[in-house]
Amino acid sequence: MNIPIAFWLVPIASVVALGMAYSFFRSMMKAEEGTPRMIEIAGHVRRGAMAYLKQQYKVVLIVFIILAIIFSVMAYGFGVQNPWVPFAFLTGGFFSGLAGFFGMKTATYASARTANAARKSLDGGLKIAFRSGAVMGLTVVGLGLLDIAVWFIILNYFDPDGLISITTTMLTFGMGASTQALFARVGGGIYTKAADVGADIVGKVEADIPEDDPRNPATIADNVGDNVGDVAGMGADLYESYCGSILSTAALGAVAFAATGEMQLKAVIAPMLIAAVGVFLSIFGIYLVRTKEGATMRDLLHSLSLGTNVSAVLIAAATFGILYLLQIDNWLGLSFSVITGLAAGVIIGQATEYYTSHSYKPTQKISEAGLTGSATVIIKGIGTGMMSTCIPVVTIGVAIMLSYLCANGFVMDMNASALSQGLYGIGIAAVGMLSTLGITLATDAYGPIADNAGGNAEMSELGEEVRHRTDALDALGNTTAATGKGFAIGSAALTALALLASYIEEVKIAMHRSGDIIVNLAGEEIDAINATIPDFMNYFQVNLMNPRVLVGAFIGAMAAFLFCGLTMEAVGRAAQKMVEEVRRQFREIKGILEGTGTPDYGSCVEISTRAAQHEMIVPSLLAIAIPIVVGCVLGIAGVLGLLVGGLSSGFTLAVFMANAGGAWDNAKKMVEEGNFGGKGSFAHKATIVGDTVGDPFKDTSGPSLNILIKLMSMVSIVMAGLTVIFS
Repeated sequence: MNIPIAFWLVPIASVVALGMAYSFFRSMMKAEEGTPRMIEIAGHVRRGAMAYLKQQYKVVLIVFIILAIIFSVMAYGFGVQNPWVPFAFLTGGFFSGLAGFFGMKTATYASARTANAARKSLDGGLKIAFRSGAVMGLTVVGLGLLDIAVWFIILNYFDPDGLISITTTMLTFGMGASTQALFARVGGGIYTKAADVGADIVGKVEADIPEDDPRNPATIADNVGDNVGDVAGMGADLYESYCGSILSTAALGAVAFAATGEMQLKAVIAPMLIAAVGVFLSIFGIYLVRTKEGATMRDLLHSLSLGTNVSAVLIAAATFGILYLLQIDNWLGLSFSVITGLAAGVIIGQATEYYTSHSYKPTQKISEAGLTGSATVIIKGIGTGMMSTCIPVVTIGVAIMLSYLCANGFVMDMNASALSQGLYGIGIAAVGMLSTLGITLATDAYGPIADNAGGNAEMSELGEEVRHRTDALDALGNTTAATGKGFAIGSAALTALALLASYIEEVKIAMHRSGDIIVNLAGEEIDAINATIPDFMNYFQVNLMNPRVLVGAFIGAMAAFLFCGLTMEAVGRAAQKMVEEVRRQFREIKGILEGTGTPDYGSCVEISTRAAQHEMIVPSLLAIAIPIVVGCVLGIAGVLGLLVGGLSSGFTLAVFMANAGGAWDNAKKMVEEGNFGGKGSFAHKATIVGDTVGDPFKDTSGPSLNILIKLMSMVSIVMAGLTVIFS
C-alpha cells in the first residue's frame, strides 16, 4: 500500500519537536546557575534524581523482559498473539521511559537557573521555568510521533493483512508505554510524598521551621521527588495518552471506513496529521508566554492561558483544513468532533483552576476553615474535591455525545455504520484534546521546576524579594499542576473509551486467527473478522442483564479503590520511616536546628528510594493481573464490564483526589501569603495538616488512576487472544 505524501508531515513534525526541545534545553543551559550554594543544592537534587531513576529502570527492565518473553511464547509458541507485539511492547516502554528521562534531566538543571533568574525579575524566572517545561512537552510529542511514524512505515511494508491489522498491532505498543508510565507514576509518587509528608510533619509542624529550610534533612529528598514524580511520571503518563488516543482512533478509522478503500487510509492518517500540526501550533503558543514584574496570580494564570488557548483555537481552525483536504466523508462533522474534544479540555482545565486556585472561593474557604482547626480543613477539602467532579464528568459526558453525533451525522440508531463512525468521532475528539500537548504538558512540567526553584532560593537564603517571586511562581505551578492533572484525567477518559472499542476489534482479529465463527444478528454463520459491533455484542451477550458484565463492572470499580488504597498506604508506610529518620537526626546530630550542624540528606534520599522501589511493585503488577484473570474467568463480556466499571469509577475518583489535594495545597499557600494569621499561625498549622493529607491524593493515587484505566484497556487488548481461548 502506497503511503500518502501528507503522512510524511508526521515524522517531520516529530523531528521539529525534538529539535525545538533541544534548542530550549541549550538555551536554558546557557543561563547562569547562580551562587556556589545554589549550584551545590542543585547538584544534590540532580544526583538524587538520576540515582533514583537508574534504580527504577532496573526494576522496570526486569518486568519488561518477563512480559516480552510471555508475549513471545504466546506469539511464536501458541499462535495466539501477533508476532510483532513483543517488539512493539518494548519500543513503547523504551520511548515512554526516554521521554521521562529527558524531561527530568532538564528539570534538575533548570530549577537553580529559574531561582537565579528570579533574582532579577519575575518574567525571567517564568520564561526559564516554562521553556524548560516545554522541553518535556515537546520531547513527549516528538518521541510519540516518531514511534508512531516508524511503526506505520514498517508494518505497512511487512504486514499483508491490511490497515485493521496494522493499526491494532500498533496499538499494542501502548501497553509498553502504559506499563512504564504506571511504574513511573506510582514509584515517583511514593518517593516524593514520603519525603514531602516527612518534611512537613517534623519540620513545619513540630520544629516550626520554614518549608525547604536547609536544616530539614528531608528537603533534598522532597525536591528530588518533585522531579521523579511530577516530571518523569507525568511525562511517561501523557506520552501513553497521546499515543493511545492517536492509535486507537486510527484503528477505529480503519474499521469505520473499511469498505471505502482509499478513504480508509485517509481516516487512519487523519489523527496523526492533526497531532503533527498541533506540534507546530504548540511551539507558537510557547513563545507567547511572558509576564510583567509585580504580576498577580491572575496575571500569571493569564500568561499561561494565553499560550494554551491560542494554540487550541489555531488547531481547531487547522482541523477543518486538514480534514477538508483529505476529503474524508463527513469531514465537517468530524472537525466539530475535534473541536468538542478541545473545548472539553479547556472546560475541565478552567473548572480545575476554579476549584484549586486560591484566587477563587472554594480554596479560600478551605483556608478560612483553618481558623477552627485541621479537622474542618480536611472536611472542607474533601467536600470541595467531591463537588469538583461534577463539571468534568458532565463535560466528558457531553463531549462523548456531541463527538459521537457530529461524526455520524446525528444518527441515534445503533446500526453498524453509524456506530463505527460515531466511535471514530469520540476517538478523534480525544486526539483534539491532546493535539496541543506540547504546550499543555509544558504548563504542567513547569510546576515542579518552579517548586524546586523556590526550595533552592530558601536553602540558599537569597532574600525576601527573591523568595516572594519564587513563591508566586510556585503557587502558579500548584494550579497549573492541578489543571494538568485534570486535563490528563479527562483525556484518559476519552482515550479509554476509544480503547474499549478497539478491544472489540482486537478480539475479532484474535477469533479470526483461531478460525472462530460468529452467528450474526440475521442468524448467519460468518467469520469473526466480518462481524459488526452489534453482531459482536449480541453473540457475547454484552448487556446489563448478563451477570458476567455486572460482576466485571463491580470488579473494575473496586480495582480503582483498591489501587488507591494500596498506593495511599504505601505513602503512609514510607512517610513513617521518613518521619522517624528526621526526628532521629534532630535528636542526635548536634546543632542542626541552630544552623551549625549539617543534616544527613543522603539517608533521607535512600529511604525514599528504597521505599518507592519496594512499594510500587504490588499495585503496578495488580493493574496488569486483574484484566488477565477477569478475561480467563468471565470471558469477553466480563472484560468489557471490567473496563466500563474501571473507567467510570476511576475517572471520577481521580478528579476528586487531584482537585482535593490541589485545593489543600493552595489553601496552605494562601495562609503563608499573610492571610488568616500568616506563617506560624494556628490556621497555618491546620492547613499544613490538610496539605499533608492531600499530598498522596494529588501526587500519587489520583494521577496514577488515569494510567490504571488505560493500562487495563491495553492489557485486555494485548491479551485478547488468551481471553478468546478461555471464552
